[in-house]
Amino acid sequence: MADGDADTGGAVRAVRLGPRSVVALVLITVMGVFAFGWPLLADSASGLAHSQDAPWLFAALLPLLVAVVVATIADTGLDAKAVAMLGVLAAVGAALRPLGAGTAGLEPMFFLMVLSGRVLGPGFGFVLGSVTMFASALLTGGVGPWMPFQMLAMGWFTMCAGLLPGAAALRGRAELLMLAGYGCVAAFAYGTVMNLQGWTYIGGLSTGISFHPGDPVGANLSRFFAYCAATSLGWDLGRATVTVVLTLVVGAPLLKALRRATRRAAFDTAVTFTPAERQRVP
Repeated sequence: MADGDADTGGAVRAVRLGPRSVVALVLITVMGVFAFGWPLLADSASGLAHSQDAPWLFAALLPLLVAVVVATIADTGLDAKAVAMLGVLAAVGAALRPLGAGTAGLEPMFFLMVLSGRVLGPGFGFVLGSVTMFASALLTGGVGPWMPFQMLAMGWFTMCAGLLPGAAALRGRAELLMLAGYGCVAAFAYGTVMNLQGWTYIGGLSTGISFHPGDPVGANLSRFFAYCAATSLGWDLGRATVTVVLTLVVGAPLLKALRRATRRAAFDTAVTFTPAERQRVP
């Protein structure tokens, strides 16, 4: 790059992960894995509780999300510039989601989450993904028992983009190909995880692909993958295709803009205060 905003330094993180942040993220991840996967291990007498447990999960999720932010502030500080960046990106992501909602899985917000997580890091990425999904649910009226699960899944989706290798050195076509590949795989993973949450709703239909509480895990997983192939493969393919195409077509200028904004915000610069120079008395 020849301009004055070329990438000349290492990666800059708006939200860096310190010990407290890592503990908070691990706790919320463990809770999320349990919330998504426990029906596979539940016996037939326990019932299907996703429709009933979602409000409780949502009540537990919000304090944990706040805990991630508070832990980050305690570790390294989260200043007004990082909060402003979070608000802008979350608003753009929420505005992008309705453009493809309900149209064969064409969801352009996913590529923005990939690029933002890449530039701004896993800590910022997790909070951004969760907040964006929350805001978009309010915007589209998509508030329901699935929303806390969407927030968790999108937080993981964006956080993992910030954990990809070569953040300080990998640039150019190789980086775009890596991000496009991650976006493709993660788009299918997001759909699969969300299917696991919704699949339990059809347990009472007694079809060949429905969930059977108390059955062996292997038998339920076999039916689950058949359910994914029959119901959502086309949606996941559309989501993955849009993410890959947008990443390869507009990824380079958007990465450059995000990195320029991050450098100019100087998140890593310590704020110091110096006493004002004493005025001379004539």
